[in-house]
Formats: sequence, C-alpha cells, structure tokens
Amino acid sequence: MNAIVISAVLGVVMMFCGVFTNSKTAVRTVAIIGLLGLVIANVLDMGGYHFFNVNVRGMLSFDIFGLLFNTIAFGSTWVYFLLSGRDMERVGVNLAEYFALIFFVLCGIAIVSSFDSLLMLFLGIEIISIPLYILTGSDKRNLKSNEAALKYFLMGSFSTGIMLMGITLIYGVKGSFNMDVIRMGTTNLTPMLAAGLLLLLFAMSFKVSAAPFHFWTPDAYDGAPTVFTSFMATIVKVAGFIAFIRLFEGCFGDVKSQWQLLVAIITAATLFIGNITAVFQQSVKRMLSYSSIAQAGFMLFALVAMNDMAREGMIFYAAAYSLATIGIFAVLLKMKDYTFEGFNGLAKRQPVLAATNTIFLLSLAGIPATAGFWAKFYMLSAAISNGNVMWLVIVGVLCAAISVYYYFRVIQAMYFKEGEAESQEIETSRSFKGLLIVIAAVVVLLGIFPEWLLHQLTSFFYL
Repeated sequence: MNAIVISAVLGVVMMFCGVFTNSKTAVRTVAIIGLLGLVIANVLDMGGYHFFNVNVRGMLSFDIFGLLFNTIAFGSTWVYFLLSGRDMERVGVNLAEYFALIFFVLCGIAIVSSFDSLLMLFLGIEIISIPLYILTGSDKRNLKSNEAALKYFLMGSFSTGIMLMGITLIYGVKGSFNMDVIRMGTTNLTPMLAAGLLLLLFAMSFKVSAAPFHFWTPDAYDGAPTVFTSFMATIVKVAGFIAFIRLFEGCFGDVKSQWQLLVAIITAATLFIGNITAVFQQSVKRMLSYSSIAQAGFMLFALVAMNDMAREGMIFYAAAYSLATIGIFAVLLKMKDYTFEGFNGLAKRQPVLAATNTIFLLSLAGIPATAGFWAKFYMLSAAISNGNVMWLVIVGVLCAAISVYYYFRVIQAMYFKEGEAESQEIETSRSFKGLLIVIAAVVVLLGIFPEWLLHQLTSFFYL
C-alpha cells in the first residue's frame, strides 16, 4: 500500500512543482529524490513496515511477488530519471507535468502488481494507459508524435473495451469480481467463461504487444518522443506481464491445460514476427520497437509455464531487460541520426558510449556473461520443466539466434565502419558516462553471478 499512496502523492507534488518553480533542475531533483523515497518505502513494505493501514476489502493483495516487482520497476525508473531526465527538457516546457504523469503511471503499476479483483485490474490498466497517451503525444510540434498518440489511444481504448466485455462475461458466470471466487470451482470452462477468458487474453495481449495484437506498437514507439519510448518499452511493458501472469494464475490456473496451447501459439507468433521484422528495419529506434515485441515473446514463456521458476525468472527478466533497454535508449537519445549509419564509427569518437551500448545489446541478444543470457535461460528452463511445450522452447532458441543478427548490426556499425565527423559530435557529461558504466557493470555482474539476485529474491519469501 505504501507504493500506491506515495506514488500518487508524488504525482500531485510534481504538479505543484510546476506551479511554484520554473527551475528545471529543481523539478528534476525533486523527482529523483521522491522516486528514491518511493523505492525505500516499497522495500520497507516488504519488510513489514506499512505506513498506511487501509482496509482494501479483498480488492488488493500485497504478496511478495508484486512487491518485488515494484522494487525492480521503481529502481529501474530511478535509473531512467538519472540517465534521461535532462532529455525530457527537450520535449517541451512542461517538465514537471511529465514527471507527474510518470508518477501516476507508477501508481497504476503498483495496483496491477497487487490486484485481487478484476475491477482493480481495470483501474490499474487505465491509470497506466491514460498518462501514456499524453506522453506519447507530448511533442505537439511533431505530427508523427500526434499520429502515434492517436493510434495508441484508439487501440488502447479498443482493447480496454474488449477487457471490460471479458470481465462482464466472467461476472455473469461467477457473480463476483474477486479472483479467488472466480477460481473456486473453475475446473471446466463453460462457453461463457471460455469467451470471457479469450477476451481477457486478447485484451492483455494488446497491452503487452503480443502478436497478432502488436500492430500498434512500432508506430506508437517510433512516433513518441524517444525519451518516453524508453519508459514505455521497459517498465510499462513488464508491468503488463506481471498483471497478465497474476490474472491468469489467480483466475484460470486450475484450467491451464485448456488455454496453454493457445498462449503457446501466441508466444511463438510473437517471437517469430518480432524477430523477423526487426531484421529488416533501417532505424535503430524502430528496430528496438520490434525488438521489444520479440522480448515480449520471451516474457510470455512465464505465462505458458506458470510455475515457481517462471515467477522468479520473470522478476529477473524485468531487471535485466529494463536496465539494458534504458541504457540503449539513453545512448540513442544522444545521437543525431537514429539510423544504423548514424552509429558508424561511434567507438572511435565516444568509446565509453560504444562499449556500454555493446554490453546492453549483448544482454538483449542473450549472450553469455550478461544478465540477458540468464533471463532467457530461466524463461526457457521454466517452459522445459512444464514438460508440455518443448516445441516452443526450440522456437525460442532459434528466434534468439536470429536476434543476434540485428543487435550485432549496431555493434558492427560502431566498431567496424567509418562515420562522418559532423554526425558523431555528441555532447555527454562525465556523470552520464559514469552512470552508463555502472549500469553496464551491473548487467555483467548479474550475468556472472545471477544467483546473487535470485538469492535476494528468494530470501524475501521467508521474511
């Protein structure tokens, strides 16, 4: 409960910051300190120190899985503020409002990680989505940003309507929105319950950009200001998967055998479409948009398997994927040219940026000695231990091999191609480079000692 209340309050505080001060440095400092306090408050919540004792009447359940994810999400957002907070100033003059909207999104994330009622799932998804529509279209001078916001809004509204219809059908069968009541006695899917399940599956697939419901993602991510694409493609996407897993485990876990094959097919399609389409992109930003679809395919393994290893692996994947992608987008924001040619010769002019970017790309590709390797390993291991989807594991391995090609295109451009001097004039501070090095070191350390983070995760189960 600490995270929900404090993140909402911080959103209001940021709104008033925009009223009382014009100093962008002061606004950014308040946001960074406030978010650090949010991380600490959530950690204290895991330790049993609850600042707010609110009777939620069974609509929320603050288990360790949700609280652990909140810590990863808030910590990753804090890193995002440190790396890319200054770049928000270039989007427009409403810097305080941008931070306020992000805090409201974090409030929604705290809700979807802890919901125990379908009503709270709906509220959480909407609290996440509405600020994102605004952030996507925040660059009002750019028609591409306006178009992306409109597409995102229309597709988001459409998927929300599908979700509400699914919730309505399930309520019609069970007479309750509570997940425990819905799951109780659900050993066989009636036609109406099956229809509700399918509608929820399709709606959540829209939210996490799983194929064939992914078509809004490249345009929305490519058109949105790059600094906000970084946030949308990482913390927000992973939050959707946490909600996805919580929903299906809480409501339909006892009938997994009846929907597992459909989810496995969606997973295979997401992996195939995301990776194959990314190969043909000429813009690094758009390639990363399709890459995020491919990464969504790997995160769907947790839903297919739905066991203890999948839950722990999902938390690890959230950390590995978020840190690497935020780092890549932070480097991309410094570039004047987002095409692959724009990265030509970067290693000679900005060796620190090139080296850290290489580590992040290797992690996303799942190369050993990086966190991304173990993230994919745990997802595939969870599916193998399930025992029913070995064909999907083979598809995952093949698609991971395909992804190496388009990630290495960027590395090849940075180290093995010559670039024009003018296009490579990049201004970066020492603190920015230092933070990139720290994040890259964390990605490597998690790749060498994954058991450290997993130990930290599992030890919380016994608090």
